[in-house]
Amino acid sequence: MTFAEFAALCRDLAATRSRLAKIDRTAHFLRRLAPEEVGIAVAFLTARPFPASDPRVAEVSFATLSSILESAGPPAAASNLSLLDVGQAFADIAAASGPGSRRAKAERLSTLLRRATADERQVIAGILLGEMRIGLHDGLIQDAIAAAAGAPLDQVRRAALFVSDLSEVARIALGEGGDGLGRVGVRLFVPLLPMLAELSGDFDEVFAAHGGHTALEFKYDGARIQIHKQGDLVRIWSRRLTEVTASLPEVVDIVRHKLRAQTAILDGEVVAAGPDGRPLPFQELMRRFRRVHEVEQLAGQVPLVLYLFDCLLIDGRSLIDQPYEARWAALERATGGAHLARRIVTGDAATAQAFLREALAAGHEGVMAKELDSPYAPGSRGKRWFKIKPADTIDCVIIAADWGSGRRRGWLSNYHLAVRDGDDGFAPVGKTFKGLTDEEFRAMTERLQAFRESDDGYTLTVRPRIVVEVAYNEIQRSPQYSSGYALRFARIVRIREDKNPQQATSLAELHALYEGQFAAKSRPDA
Repeated sequence: MTFAEFAALCRDLAATRSRLAKIDRTAHFLRRLAPEEVGIAVAFLTARPFPASDPRVAEVSFATLSSILESAGPPAAASNLSLLDVGQAFADIAAASGPGSRRAKAERLSTLLRRATADERQVIAGILLGEMRIGLHDGLIQDAIAAAAGAPLDQVRRAALFVSDLSEVARIALGEGGDGLGRVGVRLFVPLLPMLAELSGDFDEVFAAHGGHTALEFKYDGARIQIHKQGDLVRIWSRRLTEVTASLPEVVDIVRHKLRAQTAILDGEVVAAGPDGRPLPFQELMRRFRRVHEVEQLAGQVPLVLYLFDCLLIDGRSLIDQPYEARWAALERATGGAHLARRIVTGDAATAQAFLREALAAGHEGVMAKELDSPYAPGSRGKRWFKIKPADTIDCVIIAADWGSGRRRGWLSNYHLAVRDGDDGFAPVGKTFKGLTDEEFRAMTERLQAFRESDDGYTLTVRPRIVVEVAYNEIQRSPQYSSGYALRFARIVRIREDKNPQQATSLAELHALYEGQFAAKSRPDA
């Protein structure tokens, strides 16, 4: 398969709004691929240089790519690249390491770009930067894989939950069909998508959904991890299925030496702790979570605490279809009761409220409520698991918005948020595309265009006129914004038609809210 044909598919998908047409064209393309091309093509369609389960990374930044594009000369008039050529080039870029690796990566990428046409260069850049803008999300790719292989869609979706790598799912579906997909199950060292929870602020709703009793666990303000163990071999993945083993040596040590099992897959959370034992802000955890060099030195500065709350496999036996209570019992036996999430089982609302207050007072986000007989459903969100946490909100002004892609093409759907700074100024504190309905997106697009100041085709800058109430999980220090702060997990709660921009939250108020967080959390510089 030529890379020009792949670039043509991407251009076609970007211009196509019909969901069914996207599926049909992608399926037709997948059917034409050689077996060795399937995994590469699906990875590229998901804006990845490598399949999701492949630990290799290209490590090419936007600045590096821009510089190489400027110096690579004019694009090729005609393409002579194949899909495999580009895959091999990405492999060579990722393989460059040690002294001189930056130059080696740049030279290999420059060689690739000199062979590429203008269309191909755009697609290569999209893959390396993780931004394809073709409107083909994972659900549509699963539909296309099923159509291409002539396999039942539910089998493709089930396999995707266990394998968490659409490249591998496509390889199995197109190579082995429905029989191969049916054999897919829990596998050691193949991370599963984590089970998710619905948000609830009402314990009455929880008890009604869970038959009168529920298991409550602290919801820690940390990073979700999935741990796989076989003998002394331990590997760890993040919530996004990125391998983070090298960043968490103390967790590896705990699992390797303390876990009473030969093989296991565990679900848990790591939290950065201050000298007083209270959790540090999430930002400090990310300093550790993303570190791959000088980890031991930073471990002394930002120690991590491990909390485990689920067991998906133990000594070769899959537990995902077992009820939560049985999985918890297996986890207790394997750990000897150590490193477990704080937990109670109750059917009493007053007890539940007291447990929530205890979690918040300890500096955590809230609590999880888990149905006692719930199986583990990878990647699924529903009422078998709830998260209960109070939402903090501030009032922000929209100062700009990005044009959407795919299903949101033609809408302004990523809003730049700011707080009031002085009499007439506004200081940015982050962006969000969450919280509005499709109808609200359409209406907001029309309203914002009426306040247009400039538009570069990607971002529309507007006069600050529209106020929105924004919920967030935490206020973080951020050098990225002139305010000095950023809202973590910002989402719009409602449009404040009753407020004008001068009634939005001020920067001074935001600073006070930031400082107030340390009533329960440990300061990073304490």
